[in-house]
Amino acid sequence: MLYASGWGTPQNYGAALYWLKAAANQSSPRAETNLGILYLKGLGVKQDYAEARRYFHAAAEAGDAGAMVNLGFMSDRGLGIPVDRAAAAEWYRKAAEQGDPLGQNNLADLYLRGEGLPQRDDLALVWFQKAAANGNTAARIKLGYMYATGRATKRDAESAYAWLLAASLTGDQRGLEYLPRLEAQLSPGQLERAKQRAKELLATPRISIAEVTFVQ
Repeated sequence: MLYASGWGTPQNYGAALYWLKAAANQSSPRAETNLGILYLKGLGVKQDYAEARRYFHAAAEAGDAGAMVNLGFMSDRGLGIPVDRAAAAEWYRKAAEQGDPLGQNNLADLYLRGEGLPQRDDLALVWFQKAAANGNTAARIKLGYMYATGRATKRDAESAYAWLLAASLTGDQRGLEYLPRLEAQLSPGQLERAKQRAKELLATPRISIAEVTFVQ
């Protein structure tokens, strides 16, 4: 992982590949997941979706939630296989039920859009809440939107502001444009509470907004 990420040493995907394969040969699910990512992205190797899926499947069978999310991502985007949102939903659900924030967020997205499973705003809200509580910034933005618009929940400008501000403070600016409009709806006391809540949320470990990332 140090070689793959360039932490404390020059980035070297060839060396990363060597050591990850050594670990995978000893049945390390995390190594298999990260090997899948190398093949998925074509990092240090020729991009090969079939090989990526092979490693992800092996890791997912061993219970690795990151591999489950990546299998869902490949089905969701049609990478090397036809788009299959129902299959994507099943993989996301498996990861989500293990507490994986990205799996929770992606499952919520499918419920919100009604792709691969019945459209359910109420279940989208539940899974966005879980992912947001676990630090996923994309989920925090979607949750803020749902509170702002009253979608599947009572309209709550204070909560919406807190979740959107928390996402923006960690560098995800996609909900920033909504903050001035929400601020205009809040009393000084409500605004102060929302800002304090956003600061408290910064203590939650932030999850990368990328769909796929190395498992450490």
